[in-house]
Amino acid sequence: MEEKEKIVTPDEEKEIEEIESGIVPGLRDVDISKEVRSSFLDYSMSVIVSRAIPDVRDGLKPVHRRIIYGMNESGMQPDKPYKKCARIVGDVMGKYHPHGDAAIYSTLVRLAQPFSMRYTLVDGHGNFGSVDGDEAAAMRYTEARMTKLAMEMVRDINDDTVPFVDNYDGTEKEPSVLPSRFPNLLVNGSAGIAVGMATNIPPHNLNETIDATIAVARNPLLTPLEIMEKYLPGPDFPTGGTILGRGGIKDAYETGTGSIALRSKALIEEGENGKKRIIIYEIPYQVNKARMIESIANLVKEKIIDGITDVRDESNKEGIRVVIEVRRDTIPEVILNQLYKNTQLQVSYGIIMLCLVEGAPKVLPINEILLGYIDHQVVVIEKRTKFRLAKDEARDHVVLGLLTAIDNIDEIVEIIKKAATPEEASQKLMIRFDLSEIQTQAILAMTLRRLTGLEKQKLEAERAQLEINIAKYRDILSSREKIVDVIVEELLEIKGRFGDERKTEISNELATIEDEKLIPEEDIVIALTVNNYVKRMTTDTFRTQNRGGVGVKGINTNENDIVSILVQTKTHTDVLFFSNLGKVYRMRGYQVPESGRVSKGTPIQNLIFNLEKEERIMAIISLDDYHEEHFLFFVTVNGIVKRTALSEFASIRQNGKIAISLKEGDTLLDVKRTDGNALIGLASSNGKMVKFNESDVRSMGRTAAGVKGMSTDGAEVVSATTSIEGELVLAITQKGYGKMSPAESYRLTKRGAKGVLTINTTDKNGKLVALRAVNGDEDLMIITANGTIIRIPLEQVKVAGRNTQGVRVIKLDGRQKVVSIAIVPHEENGVAEEKSNGSEEEENVAIPEENDADI
Repeated sequence: MEEKEKIVTPDEEKEIEEIESGIVPGLRDVDISKEVRSSFLDYSMSVIVSRAIPDVRDGLKPVHRRIIYGMNESGMQPDKPYKKCARIVGDVMGKYHPHGDAAIYSTLVRLAQPFSMRYTLVDGHGNFGSVDGDEAAAMRYTEARMTKLAMEMVRDINDDTVPFVDNYDGTEKEPSVLPSRFPNLLVNGSAGIAVGMATNIPPHNLNETIDATIAVARNPLLTPLEIMEKYLPGPDFPTGGTILGRGGIKDAYETGTGSIALRSKALIEEGENGKKRIIIYEIPYQVNKARMIESIANLVKEKIIDGITDVRDESNKEGIRVVIEVRRDTIPEVILNQLYKNTQLQVSYGIIMLCLVEGAPKVLPINEILLGYIDHQVVVIEKRTKFRLAKDEARDHVVLGLLTAIDNIDEIVEIIKKAATPEEASQKLMIRFDLSEIQTQAILAMTLRRLTGLEKQKLEAERAQLEINIAKYRDILSSREKIVDVIVEELLEIKGRFGDERKTEISNELATIEDEKLIPEEDIVIALTVNNYVKRMTTDTFRTQNRGGVGVKGINTNENDIVSILVQTKTHTDVLFFSNLGKVYRMRGYQVPESGRVSKGTPIQNLIFNLEKEERIMAIISLDDYHEEHFLFFVTVNGIVKRTALSEFASIRQNGKIAISLKEGDTLLDVKRTDGNALIGLASSNGKMVKFNESDVRSMGRTAAGVKGMSTDGAEVVSATTSIEGELVLAITQKGYGKMSPAESYRLTKRGAKGVLTINTTDKNGKLVALRAVNGDEDLMIITANGTIIRIPLEQVKVAGRNTQGVRVIKLDGRQKVVSIAIVPHEENGVAEEKSNGSEEEENVAIPEENDADI
């Protein structure tokens, strides 16, 4: 008989075709974009819920929760011996967390690091890493156990307070959340990167967080701002530091996101030989100290920061100490500010308070985080109370039956003796004494020792306590307010046991701070030499001496260098530097490096980088403001003068601008500040002086060349003065002679005249060096060619007629010469070291005024 042909269905035919074409049967065509979208969403939610984002209730991610629960289950409490970390990791991985051992161990290590956790939850024994980024020792070497505070995370976990779920393979049970008897999410913070979102919650002080929790529990309507102002001022990092400003904290607390500036704590110490050093003793949270020091060294090497001579790490078990040595001529506060700007000595810490709320990620303000924790605690206390109530009610029921049995022991014994089986005895007891099955089972299980009078007293005392407990539990469960009272009481207990002082300061200072704000405002003297060495000194560097004193060394100079200018100013004042080439440069007083009295100073080319080779600073003007009706009056060596509005110099920068256009062969001599109504005096080296109204010179632009101010007859203009500087005219010659004459004794001349005699210049007193307008109550600083400075009160300089030779002001040896003078306010803080021996006759001889005619 012929075989019947098999009928193939269309589906079977398609499957055969797929097999023949190499396609695995059972596969189906799908849209890849839809499949990837769906699968990636599943993956994303798994990462968010099961790995990266903490729960608002206990502040833990699953791996943290499993480590703490696993250690507790394995008996690694604080009063037990340390156990190997390898064992902890193995237990957690095998029972609860089926992921890599390295990830579990790194989490365990972090829980034990006091520089990572504000309050550690694991007590580590061994090498658990360092703030320098050193890794922990291998898990086979380190040991650990729970801290006492970690026990508060699992406290009451066996009282049916939290739900338990199956582990990954259904062989174990694990809690889906821990009781967490303190607000761990805020206390220790959390950081994690999920898919499409991230969290970065800073740690807080336990005392402050508990105070805020209690306040919100009492008044759930508290706003984030009220919480911040009254209870929780801001984060508190384990490494300390200073938070700059409160705006970022306010934003984070109100919206759940914000950014704060976190700065290291530092102080300025004076080291050996008066040198200053910067000491860093606290660094920002999560900053690697070793890398931070390396970055400082690189900035010095690349000359981004100048003035640091050494950086060393002197940190030990007592704490952090990074020493930064600075040069003597630098301002350590400015160096520190530069380090804040360019290194991780100051960092920006972004806050994203993202956490899981009922399994969904949500960014919460501070009040909602606290409310989420409080709601969790209400559930924990309610479930714990119900559990304890049921337990005590059950025990009370049993104790009542036992007491009934003791009171009727003879009859009960008789019933039991006559019963054929335990079941029969139980039934008869239940009927006779109206007992429950549980009570009769307890009676039947009683030993004879429980029949004594003492045992009866114990049972009666136990029942009395049980009745008290039952009443208390029922009272707690009667309202949410009673539950909150329990939460508050237990939080205060934890605060008393584990609370500590705040580590991180919160400053009202802005996150960005200018160098000037770091510098104390004080009076200073700026000294400049002919060879352009400059330095800053305090005004009390020089002792006041009587006329004729030898003086103290004001500045060390090279063999061919002399001091040329001394200007009194302030650290926060603008200082304009005018060069012989007619250019002007600006800087603040504090930007001139401070030096000791005997220091040579700093080459001004180090401060003004584009000075030309032949360029020298001729005048320094101190300006507190740029008054619109005030002027700068320029004088050149060839007698050219110019007047320019002060406001035209308000925008001068350190790289300089043209201040006056000079003719060939001429150079700038001096610059004066005037008020528009001053009398101008120009003096030449031959002892002549012209005096004219400032208004005789019209105001010109900054780049103008000027007009003729004095005819010099081959001599050079050596000095310029103004009436607004004083009512007396002081003249000093090369050989230390000088005098003061009333300004009114100098009659007005025409602008451009040769002038009248102001001091008789002879071989004895030398050429005129300087002429100044003074009031007579100031101090005179005289600078000699070898750099010696003497300071004397002007009241010791004789007032005489303008056509006299003057008196000896400073005693000079054979080849010494006066090269410059400066007028500073009088100070009553000095004693003369040496007075004139009187061997020189004070000459005050009148000279005929044969040259007084105007030309």
